[in-house]
Amino acid sequence: MTRKTLYPEIEPYETGRLAVDGLHTLYWEQCGSPTGVPVVFLHGGPGAGATATHRRFFDPRHYRVVIFDQRGAGRSTPAGELTDNTTGHLVADVEALRRHLDIERWFAFGGSWGASLALAYAEAYPERCRGLVLRGVFLCRAAEIEWFMTGMRQIFPEAWRDFAEYLPAAERGDLLANYYRRLTDEDAEVHQAAAQVWSRYEGACSTLKPNPEIASSFSEPKVALSLARIEAHYFINKCFIEDGALLANAERLDGVPGVIVHGRYDVVCPMLSADELAAAWPGAELHVVPDAGHSAMEPGIRAKLIDAMERFKKLD
Repeated sequence: MTRKTLYPEIEPYETGRLAVDGLHTLYWEQCGSPTGVPVVFLHGGPGAGATATHRRFFDPRHYRVVIFDQRGAGRSTPAGELTDNTTGHLVADVEALRRHLDIERWFAFGGSWGASLALAYAEAYPERCRGLVLRGVFLCRAAEIEWFMTGMRQIFPEAWRDFAEYLPAAERGDLLANYYRRLTDEDAEVHQAAAQVWSRYEGACSTLKPNPEIASSFSEPKVALSLARIEAHYFINKCFIEDGALLANAERLDGVPGVIVHGRYDVVCPMLSADELAAAWPGAELHVVPDAGHSAMEPGIRAKLIDAMERFKKLD
């Protein structure tokens, strides 16, 4: 019988901090079985950070679950820091953590930006990946960034109006540049207020049906600031990836099994990207959830993600 609910709450059996350069130190934790099959969880955003709920997608009797907060996010320090915070740095951090924990090969599990990072890592280090589970695929293309900034108004005009009209009328012609300017302003009142609006916009568009609990999780002040600031930093720099490169390099994943889970009505990351990735990646399975949007916490998506990790048990 397919499991549809998250595993029970669990505490880490080990936590630590890894200095990856002279500025950034990453928080990491391990839970589940110390002798289990390793899997690394890559959170979204970028900048959202990991939570205790993320531990619960994996059977703790079978998996050695590694979770960490990416540069500037969550419990990593300095919080919200943009210096030396690029996709290349994050890929190198994943590999540095693997070496630090003395893991030979592992599964990578990520959604939204976490799926982007998992792809970038696997394309750089396919020999280190047992397999990938990706949710809400985002391929970091200019059109996908533009969709987030302006296209989502076609589905969520009220949420977009609140997002756009926070800025003065003269600044609405370039939402990204003018939000980025506010989010990097030294004045806490300026950057925190802009972060709250940005994060509420994303949260409001993330589920098929209105879900106040999920939406409110985006608005916690620290989460909102790191999410909005780092997300805008990546967006304005085109995610530090050549346009279309993640898709073009999917051929490097030949021999790496993958499961792609995508909500049919995902507005934040429309499913065309998932469909194109599945077509370009030998060995990938695409599972379209017919009654879901973007969030990993939507019942159908959650069940498919858990099922993917259950089926990956058979590979070992």
